[in-house]
Amino acid sequence: MTITAAFAAAMDRLGPFEPQPRVAVAVSGGADSMAAAVLTRDWVTSRGGEMLALVVDHGLRAESSSESEVTCVRLRSLGIASELIRLSGLARGAGLAARARDARHASLERACSARGIVHLVFGHHAADQAETVAMRMLAHSAPSGLAAMAALVENRAVRRLRPLLGMAPGDLRAVLRERGVAWVEDPSNQDPTQLRARLRALRADSGGTGPATRALVSASIARGRQRSALDGTVAAELLCRVTLYPQGYALLSPGPISPEALARLLAVLSGAERPPALSQVAHLAQSPKSATLAGVRLLPAGRLGAGWLLVREASAMAPPVPAVAGAIWDGRFRLARIDTPGAGLTLGAWGSNAPRDRRGLPSAVRWTLPVVRCNGEVIAAGAGLLTGAEFHILPEPRYQLAAARFFPLPHVCG
Repeated sequence: MTITAAFAAAMDRLGPFEPQPRVAVAVSGGADSMAAAVLTRDWVTSRGGEMLALVVDHGLRAESSSESEVTCVRLRSLGIASELIRLSGLARGAGLAARARDARHASLERACSARGIVHLVFGHHAADQAETVAMRMLAHSAPSGLAAMAALVENRAVRRLRPLLGMAPGDLRAVLRERGVAWVEDPSNQDPTQLRARLRALRADSGGTGPATRALVSASIARGRQRSALDGTVAAELLCRVTLYPQGYALLSPGPISPEALARLLAVLSGAERPPALSQVAHLAQSPKSATLAGVRLLPAGRLGAGWLLVREASAMAPPVPAVAGAIWDGRFRLARIDTPGAGLTLGAWGSNAPRDRRGLPSAVRWTLPVVRCNGEVIAAGAGLLTGAEFHILPEPRYQLAAARFFPLPHVCG
């Protein structure tokens, strides 16, 4: 199978896509991301879609500015529209690589959201995957972590796609040479102070086809299948044990629950990007009791029914944010529309001033509900408790996705 055909097959597995897909590609200018851009262009063109290359300049090397500009020129010569994003404020020091990665991802996702693009392609390939597995082995990651990078990751902004994970970097460079496409060589990829670079040197397999690379990639695939099977098991458990409500709380039936299921539930209710470590939740999962963990309270359900009530920890909630269309508060709720924007409007928690409701939701829930305030006065609230004709507060899309995937209402457990 040719690389072009392999890429198309990989993208098909990562669908669904629109009939005429709109896709962005993260392009650093290196060979891998340039290959991803060329292959994505061909795939999108064959489907009558559109593609945008997003080139991020971290500003961490003196040459990065000119390199990013040259990359945009090269992309345009290939008929690929591009946008240059320059980052600032990345100070050198501890955790620079992680901070730079996070800043890059955030800027890429903002650019996609501004253009209504939900598919974002990255150029990670088989050798990158092998190095990631090795790094996680050294860090004593849990079995699910040894699955390394997933080919598809969805968050509130985009679908991150990695269609090249099964392809060798040597094959990708061959595609570029055949088409006469140049690329940038980043010297930081050979920096011996970086663990990934040291592992790359030890692997001594620049083409990405050697036995060590193949073994590590095979291990990630096997772990990935195990992780997918676990996902299904956890989803089934949550369907049977949990009822999730749009007001941002959940009811858990009595008895122990697996640490994996509890961790995912905590992530949804807290608005966190990632679940807490299983070691943090294992004891509570085995023997549920009143507790506060990972920004979520666990307390007896009381008049709401048998079992346990899980609700956002009030003291851990984010401060208010300006109430503008699209504003996200606390990682959980989005202000979907505001008909009459104005100065002094904020989106935040109802707090202890929420009105009492002896027969309805307990105060632990009401305090965590999203409201819009004008100069401190509540004028609209979400979750159907107070109607504001000009304000429409909806659960954050990531929360909706989790609800649809794990907690359909009503649900049946046979």
